[in-house]
Amino acid sequence: MAFDIDMIKKVYADVAKRVDAAREITGKPLTLAEKILYAHLWEGKPTKTFVRGKDYVDFAPDRIALQDATAQMALLQFMQAGKSKVAVPTTTHCDHLIQAKNGASSDLQSALNTSNEVFNFLESVSNKYGLGFWKPGAGIIHQVVLENYAFPGGMMIGTDSHTVNAGGLGMVAIGVGGADAVDVMAGMAWELKFPKLIGVKLTGKLSGWTAPKDVILKVADILTVKGGTGAIVEYFGPGATSMSCTGKGTICNMGAEIGATTSTFGYDDAMERYLRATDRSDVADAANKVKNYLTGDAEVYANPEEYFDQVIEINLSELSPLLNGPFTPDLSTKAGADMTAIANKNDWPLKIEWGLIGSCTNSSYEDLSRAASVAQQAIDKGLGIKAEFGINPGSEKVRYTADRDGILEIFEKLDATIFTNACGPCIGQWARYSDPANAPKNSIIHSFNRNFAKRADGNPNTHAFVASPEMVAAVTIAGRLDFNPITDKLINKNGEEVMLDEPTGWELPPKGFEVKDDGYLAPEEDGSHVEVAVKEDSERLQLLTPFTPLGTELKGLKLLIKADGKCTTDHISMAGPWLRFRGHLDNIANNTLIGAVNAFNSKTNFVKNQLTGDYDAVPAVQRAYKKEGIKSIVVGDHNYGEGSSREHAAMQPRHLGVAAVIVKSFARIHETNLKKQGMLGLTFDNEADYDLIQEDDTFNFLDLHEFAPDKQLILEVIHRDNSKDTLKLNHTYNDAQIKWYHEGSALNLIKKQNA
Repeated sequence: MAFDIDMIKKVYADVAKRVDAAREITGKPLTLAEKILYAHLWEGKPTKTFVRGKDYVDFAPDRIALQDATAQMALLQFMQAGKSKVAVPTTTHCDHLIQAKNGASSDLQSALNTSNEVFNFLESVSNKYGLGFWKPGAGIIHQVVLENYAFPGGMMIGTDSHTVNAGGLGMVAIGVGGADAVDVMAGMAWELKFPKLIGVKLTGKLSGWTAPKDVILKVADILTVKGGTGAIVEYFGPGATSMSCTGKGTICNMGAEIGATTSTFGYDDAMERYLRATDRSDVADAANKVKNYLTGDAEVYANPEEYFDQVIEINLSELSPLLNGPFTPDLSTKAGADMTAIANKNDWPLKIEWGLIGSCTNSSYEDLSRAASVAQQAIDKGLGIKAEFGINPGSEKVRYTADRDGILEIFEKLDATIFTNACGPCIGQWARYSDPANAPKNSIIHSFNRNFAKRADGNPNTHAFVASPEMVAAVTIAGRLDFNPITDKLINKNGEEVMLDEPTGWELPPKGFEVKDDGYLAPEEDGSHVEVAVKEDSERLQLLTPFTPLGTELKGLKLLIKADGKCTTDHISMAGPWLRFRGHLDNIANNTLIGAVNAFNSKTNFVKNQLTGDYDAVPAVQRAYKKEGIKSIVVGDHNYGEGSSREHAAMQPRHLGVAAVIVKSFARIHETNLKKQGMLGLTFDNEADYDLIQEDDTFNFLDLHEFAPDKQLILEVIHRDNSKDTLKLNHTYNDAQIKWYHEGSALNLIKKQNA
């Protein structure tokens, strides 16, 4: 029986009348995304049409998922909200704090030894406030959600940007900052700008060496890392229905890499098969009764150009295996000769040192079985492997079943390391080097989602390429980045030329899923007696002090850093070894913007202290300003805050005294996070004004007392020679968000309302 089945049945009981009302009000057929959005309005039954990309709308999500790195700060905030229990079903998943090094058993024990304080905190606070708790080693949040909680037609938010993985089971699942999750846990509406809609029509059928991963790698190539910003991507067509549920999840998962709000597929036979295979026949039965409301209307898919803001068509029969990278997930190259030419031109190392399979993107039973079919050929054909090999199963259910069926044994025969059912290298939790900053130039290939510089191993010289699990296996066997298994031969241990056959696998385990201990702990019915202790001298956890309002007289602000080029949340608040401080705001603030490139000297973590004229680390300079009561400004380029949903990238600058972030454009989640923490997230009206900002600038906001929706703000920039520039700045704040600013944060407003 499924978790929260009564809640799911309630969603299905309401969906027909709500969708029918939306169809009548809008006067047109509806996409799946629109059906789910209109069926989850905070007000209930729809009464008006919303304008895509403009109207802010209040929604009522069905559930919330938290991962341990972000759950710490989210739950520390929730503890201040004045509530005794979460208002909607919520789960906590311990998957981020386990470092990959030697293998599953020793790595998990090491994590328990080093992070037990955090795990105990998360377990106790979950028990107290009614959250389900998934223990360390239980699995990666998004795979566990797909197996247990995702359901067609549902709406979910999660404090991880890859929450969108649940779109593979027909949800609108959206990554948010912890403050957004706190709103919903506290029983309040969740606000989102009504998304635009991108339709992706899939024709043909995947075969041979192509995989669902290649679909999203191609979409990323088309749309780039910001092409999906502010939009939901909806996949449809015969190619979509021919694909497995976990394959759909892979595609939706990497939608985060194109900036999409989320991605989704309509309910179909593959989803029903997956629900029944994961012991949720009750959900499948309920979904079948309203199945026409769990996919887009036929008229929409017949004439998509009339209903979507943008339409892309991909013929899966013509798709080739792709490798995306390095350093960005949207740089796509066909396997084989194309890669040879481009790699030689750009001096990318062709020798592969590691192949990694897993992460929340590609760690299903199907993924492991297809990769194992390739690995078995290396054994049978006397090839071995030319690079090191690492595997992260997605959940204990997947791991146990794959082990039972002999899949893991195949990898182990090739000396692969089976890591814990956790994120591991995908998020930088990989003890590959003792000194990553000075590690050598090299290439790796993985089936993960992100490949920013230093992402996996902390080495800025690691060229990481993203591919399907079966291609990762093939390239790892060959040891060369430009290996094309469709055309290229290999020399085996006997000196014979051999070729790899096309991969095979199972959509679902032929003998069904099996697990002895899935790692789940249910909360007590009444957790009021549970004590949640945080030691005053803890290095890992720190109770929060509310932020004070910045006010309307922001004058004399200093420039902290003008970031040059790509500045992701990894640059603003690195993961890896810093994950240990995710529950301690002051300690983790010591990594604030240390990865951002200073536009004035092209160095990282080296900025000018205007009070002394000396150069120092970014956090040190900002702490010096804070000590003197001086606020500061951060200036950035396009798509600032791209990547993870981590709200630390907003909370840390706020904690240190940054009042405003001014950029050419924002990634959606980060812009919202800045607003939630009571900061100013602004964009240049004229992008060229970025070039006017100088190293010794001081700033005055001239009209913050008139802060209002759709009204520009005016910034006076005073240069070192006392010359001035006056800049017009745009923003997307509405009335409610401006209240967050005036109260100091969204959480402050929640506490005030609860009081």
